Amino acid sequence: MLEYYLTIKHLHITAATLSILFFMLRAWWSVRELPRLQHRWVKVAPHVIDTTLLLLGGVLMVMLSMWPHQHPWLAAKLIALLAYIGLGTVAIKRGRTPRVRAVAALAAVATFVYMLGAAIRHSPLSWLA
Repeated sequence: MLEYYLTIKHLHITAATLSILFFMLRAWWSVRELPRLQHRWVKVAPHVIDTTLLLLGGVLMVMLSMWPHQHPWLAAKLIALLAYIGLGTVAIKRGRTPRVRAVAALAAVATFVYMLGAAIRHSPLSWLA
């Protein structure tokens, strides 16, 4: 299975890229209160992309035998993922005002950037390591 490592890693990176780009687009639509956000494909696509992203991440974790309790950067990344999901729900649908949704969207993007740094640097300090 290790012979598929690079393919799975690149698919994971592609899914992460699609996820953040589509999130930023949807957050912009949410802040601007545009009706495009209500289209069926806009509601379904993030679930497909994010499920793919999580599955590929899980496959990589198992493939490499990297467990969060053994790798602090991975644990930090997974905790940040929970924060990103929470902030994302506020940014897209739970925020009561456009201002609240915009602040949550910026915080979600910052959290994503932290996760990216943790993954690249293999440190819970992310870009500061």
